[in-house]
Amino acid sequence: MFDSIVRYVCWSALGAAGVMLSGCGTFDSTSNRVASLVRPYKIDIVQGNFVSSEQLAALKEGMPRGQVKNILGTPLLTDIFHADRWDYVFTFKRQGVEPQARKVTVFFKDDLLVRIVADPLPTEAEFVASMDSDRKAAPVPVLEMSPDSLKAAAPAKTSPAAEPTKPVAAPPASYPPLEDSVR
Repeated sequence: MFDSIVRYVCWSALGAAGVMLSGCGTFDSTSNRVASLVRPYKIDIVQGNFVSSEQLAALKEGMPRGQVKNILGTPLLTDIFHADRWDYVFTFKRQGVEPQARKVTVFFKDDLLVRIVADPLPTEAEFVASMDSDRKAAPVPVLEMSPDSLKAAAPAKTSPAAEPTKPVAAPPASYPPLEDSVR
């Protein structure tokens, strides 16, 4: 009797091990197929100062640092070893699109702008269009009401004589003090 129980337990354990091992191969191929269909969402990463070609065109040699800062914003990089140089770096990374990187460097002498070195820059409209490239264009809903729907939505007018007038209460002659005067 004990021998048959041991034999039954051994065969059950061997069968369970076989089922688990066969499941590993199936699970692996199934999980690979599912993983190829599902991709995690990766957020767009925007870093630095975006400088447009319009901003660059507004810069003129001889401008003081303050005016340059008003047009381009605070520089991303200022170096204590190169105090007369400001670097504006911009990177934009998004899923499925080649990362964008642009750099603008402005040079000063005696706190006046003397030189600009810049990568080719897009206009603001081109940059916005490149950011919205994945959006599907949906039809714009009509935001006007027809004359019939305006009439239906208008509140019913009542004559002033039909409404009863409520007496307005007189304001109090004096108000209580805000704080206790006795301490």
